Formats: sequence, structure tokens, C-alpha cells
Amino acid sequence: MVTLQGENIYLRALEPDDLEFIYQMENDEKVWDVSNTITPYSRFLIRQYLENAHQDIFEAKQLRLAICKNQTFETIGLIDLFDFDPLNQRAGVGIIIKETDNRNSGYGSQALALLIDYAFTRLQLHQLYANINPDNVSSIALFTNFGFACIGIKKDWVKKENQYADEAMYQLIHQL
Repeated sequence: MVTLQGENIYLRALEPDDLEFIYQMENDEKVWDVSNTITPYSRFLIRQYLENAHQDIFEAKQLRLAICKNQTFETIGLIDLFDFDPLNQRAGVGIIIKETDNRNSGYGSQALALLIDYAFTRLQLHQLYANINPDNVSSIALFTNFGFACIGIKKDWVKKENQYADEAMYQLIHQL
């Protein structure tokens, strides 16, 4: 896959050197709510995942890309297409930026813009969707800035500890 280049960031395929970064991101309990993670991942499992990361989206039904800064080449986040459905030409989108001064710096917007363009132009998808906690104001702002619209609330969709929480579904349909 060709690197997707933005103004301040670029998206690239995962590399074996991403092991420690992915290990830290996947095992950060603060983001487990948004990633539907319930148990830690071992370095062994992540290494196995990276060994299979060469599969294309049609085979794996997902595509995970590293978000990197242009100037320093530092990996600052991950962006995914998941639940890829080539028959109905749709996929889900997920994004996570490492918790530091990288958030609220426009990197997420640039990454999402690149991914949307790739999904609609290269993969020729008809629609993208995102599942977002209704309290996640930053994510809602990010996705709605690109035209994603809330199409519904899934009631009591996510179990957090001993309570259930709603999840909103946002959708972007490609207009030709």
C-alpha cells in the first residue's frame, strides 16, 4: 500500500517495529471503552497480528494504519477500517491518538480526511460508519466535521462494569 500523505502527518502500513507502540495502545485501560477491549494483549499476540498485517483488506476484512508525524516520523496513533463489507461497499472507522500533546492538534482530522478519501476513491466504498459514545464530544466533533450524521442510538449497547451505556452510530454516505 502506498503511504497516504497529509500536510503534517502520513498514514502507513504497520511494520514489525510497531510492536511496542501497539502494545502500549492496546493495553491502555483508559481507551478500552472505545476499543471494546476487555483483556490485555501480550506482545506475543501483537507480534502474531503484525505477522499477518500484510493481508489486504479484502482478505482480512480490516485495515489498520499507523498515523505518523511528517517531521519526526513519530507514530502518534492508529486509524482503522473494520467490518469491511465489499458486497455492500461499507466499513467502520476507528481512530485513536496517543495521549500527549498530539490530541487536539489537528492530526486526527488529517488522518480521517486521508482515510475517507482512500475509502471512497481507492476502495470505492459507498459508506463509512463510526460507533461513538454519546459523551465523547471530541470524537463526535471530529466525525461530524466530515459530514458523518448520527443515524441512531443503540440503547444499553455497551456494558461498563455493572452498568449499560448507549452507543451512537454515525454514518457518512459517499455522494457521487
